[in-house]
Order: sequence, then C-alpha cells, then structure tokens
Amino acid sequence: MVMTGGRVILVSGASRGIGAAVARRFARAGARLVLNHRADEGAMRQVAEGCRADGAACEVVRGDVADPATAGLLVARALEAYGRLDTLVNNAGVAAENLLLSQPDEEIRRVVETNVLGQVWLARAALEPMLKARAGCIVNLSSTLARKPSRGGAVYAGTKGFAEAFTRALAVEVGRKGIRVNAVAPGIVETGMTAPLRALAGEELRARVPLRRFASADEIAALVCWLASDEAAYVHGAVLDADGGFAGGM
Repeated sequence: MVMTGGRVILVSGASRGIGAAVARRFARAGARLVLNHRADEGAMRQVAEGCRADGAACEVVRGDVADPATAGLLVARALEAYGRLDTLVNNAGVAAENLLLSQPDEEIRRVVETNVLGQVWLARAALEPMLKARAGCIVNLSSTLARKPSRGGAVYAGTKGFAEAFTRALAVEVGRKGIRVNAVAPGIVETGMTAPLRALAGEELRARVPLRRFASADEIAALVCWLASDEAAYVHGAVLDADGGFAGGM
C-alpha cells in the first residue's frame, strides 16, 4: 500500500462514490483527514466512522463547494485540527445528462458552479498554507468524457475539460514553489452517480471499453492516493486516464 502516514488530506465530496473510497484508502495509509459533504449526513457519518475504525483522525465539514466560503472553512478546519494541509483532493462534482437545448438553467448553473468554481475555490484556499510551507499536492478529478463525450453531456464534459486545463495551468504557476498539481480522469465507475447511465446503456458502454468492464471506486482511489505519495514526486501537470482504454476504444 502507498503510504501517506501523518499527512493531512482534504477530500471534497467524500460521502459516497470515489470520494468515500479515497477517504477510506487514505485512512488505511495512516493519513489525517478533513472530509467534506454537502447534504447526506448519514452517508458521511458512515464514511467517517469507517475511517476512524481504520485508525485515522477525521474531521467532517458540511458545505457546498460552489460557495467560496466553504473552501475557507475546510482549509481552516485542517489548520485548526492538524496545523497543516498536505493534499487537496478536488473530488466533489455533479453530473446531469441532458441535451443542451432542453437543459434547465438551474441544472446548468449547478453543474458549472460545482464542477468548475468548486475546484477553483478549493484550490485557491488550499494554496495559501501550501505556499507558506513550499510543499503540497492537489489532485483534481476529471473524466475521460472531457475528450470523448456522450450525447447529452455537453455541459458536464465541458466542466471536465476545464478541470484538465485548470490542472495544467495551475501546475505551471505553482510547481516552482514545491506544489504538485495533477488530475485523474476516470471512465465509467460503478458509483451512484453513474447508476442511471449504466441502467440505460450499460451493455453498450461496456462493449466500448477494451477491458470490458467498468472501474470500481477503489481502483480510482488507488491512483489518487498514489499521486499524493512520494512515489509520484516527479509527476506534475499530468492528467492520468483510468478508463480501461475507453478513450482510445471504439
């Protein structure tokens, strides 16, 4: 297992799916955690209890990452509880499958504000203590749909395209200060977010993946945790696909 013992990790959108898997994997590796969720208290409580059972110190902060105030609260909690912040995992996101002409204004706003501004607010807040320490790591969550979108996913794919450009541009800004910035671009992962899509076209989509299966959330979490570790110390400004070959498939 990749070790990140003692490091302080902030994970947004940690109550389910990839975020929950990331939190549990870091907990098992000995990290100290600040976990964010927006609304599901019950699910977040279960994840936090699991992390504590694995021996991790764990702080939980409820808040909407689309609100810049949430970013400040999350970073402040990390500094108050642990005195430092080593890694930000910008995981929180929402998906909405809809043709652009029929997509409601509020749905578009929600996707863009969460997936785009949420990453920006959190990265900006996290950079303050990281720049002072001249060390840190940011891992943004993208999607291979940014480069191989599906019908009805224009807005979502666009936000993930932003995540990849943002990752590369921010890496140029802060690399000389000792801060690494990378992104992980999963394909279709077996989570609640993708359940409607898998129910609608699961077999068709699986046939387009050269490995002929979807990813588990823990497989994506393993890559995120590796990027935060010293083993990835020379990986910077990269977008790593974890899609079973989907982006290069049929």
